[in-house]
Amino acid sequence: MAEYSIFIKYDPIDKIYVASIPELPGCMAHGNTKEQALKEIETAKELWIETALEDGQPIPEPDLLVV
Repeated sequence: MAEYSIFIKYDPIDKIYVASIPELPGCMAHGNTKEQALKEIETAKELWIETALEDGQPIPEPDLLVV
């Protein structure tokens, strides 16, 4: 499966970590720890792609990181 960018931010109000994949609009997940948020975003990514395929929608390519 493609490697997408994952952003994680701590939400001090809800005291959770929120993970998102910018290339997949609306693909977000959260967890009590960074590790849990990363695990949950992997599940969310798989479900996002599965749903897009079922709906006949294109799957965005991951952004290329230039170092």
